[in-house]
Amino acid sequence: MEKAKHQPRKIRQLFRGGFDLPFFVLVMVLLLFGLVMMFSASYAYAFYHNHDSFYYIKKQALFAVLGVIAMLIMANIDYHRLHKWAYVLLAASYVLLAIVLKMPKLNGCRRWIIVGPINFQPSEVAKFAVILVFAHFISIYYKKMKTFRFGVLPFVAVLGSIAFLMIKEPHLSGTILIVAIGFVLMLVGGTAIRWFVIGGSAAVSVLTIMVLFTNFVSYAKTRLVIWLNPFSDAQVKGWQIIQSLYAIGSGGLMGLGLGNSRQKYLYIAEPQNDYVYSIVCEELGFIGAAVVILLFVLLVWRGYVIAMRSPDKFGALLAVGLTTQVGLQAALNIAVVTNSVPNTGISLPFFSAGGSSLMMLLFQMGVVLSISRYSNVEKT
Repeated sequence: MEKAKHQPRKIRQLFRGGFDLPFFVLVMVLLLFGLVMMFSASYAYAFYHNHDSFYYIKKQALFAVLGVIAMLIMANIDYHRLHKWAYVLLAASYVLLAIVLKMPKLNGCRRWIIVGPINFQPSEVAKFAVILVFAHFISIYYKKMKTFRFGVLPFVAVLGSIAFLMIKEPHLSGTILIVAIGFVLMLVGGTAIRWFVIGGSAAVSVLTIMVLFTNFVSYAKTRLVIWLNPFSDAQVKGWQIIQSLYAIGSGGLMGLGLGNSRQKYLYIAEPQNDYVYSIVCEELGFIGAAVVILLFVLLVWRGYVIAMRSPDKFGALLAVGLTTQVGLQAALNIAVVTNSVPNTGISLPFFSAGGSSLMMLLFQMGVVLSISRYSNVEKT
């Protein structure tokens, strides 16, 4: 009788909403802030190349609306249903990553599958697939995670195969991001520290040899040289980062004002993409740039709070993985734009142009909201 008495209240909680409001508000603030800054960064470039200042923002806004709808739908679905989709999504990722290698090159890389007016990066699907598979596997075998068979071998097999396909594109930044997320989930899931020491040492050694003594990732060598001294090729390969630094420096404390960037006028190539944060710095100054960082920090913090309150390991690992992805990607993009690390070609979540990636990101935020809802239900 007691269980039946509380069941209607739980059902009402589910259909009334009940997801984590602070997390939802942070997502929406970042989304709206990102749309405003993406439009500000893109309208001059869009008018010059497409004779329409609204060319990029129209598509981005459409995908943002579709993404919010997808997020709210996912927030009202039991995230436990994702268990059965883990291996299916991983298999789909392998297929898509293989297909993209047959696509024509764009900017020297094969990262996009193009179908008519729509193009998307399979790496976005692969990120979610890795997080989902790792969360699924760890939640089942968490008591055996200290062993090599269950705590290392399956994860290395997945990360190694995904990384191989992505390096072939080449997509070094995406590879680094997926491997880093995988390591975080393994650490949280209970993999013994000794395996990280052994694996990390081996990975650093192999990567060093590849970069210094082979042509396998030869493009990374050039980026390393430009990172150390952008003015060594200021008119070509160092141009983008030099213009980015000019934009950041000219922003000062308060910025030039929203819409008043000078570097977006064809100095920074495609400013609506990877280098949109430099336009934020130029127009909104140090204060605006710091606010963006603070919003991402708060989002990750709130995601971890949701993870700690999750009713099960699967939900906790999903929340950790998905919010870690956003945090790491934002940190890596900002580090690139400020020339703190070599250029890796990675977008800024919620801000950079890219409709399909924005939709995928918002869907993933819906998964986190779903976890928070069931956490709330467990406590009622």
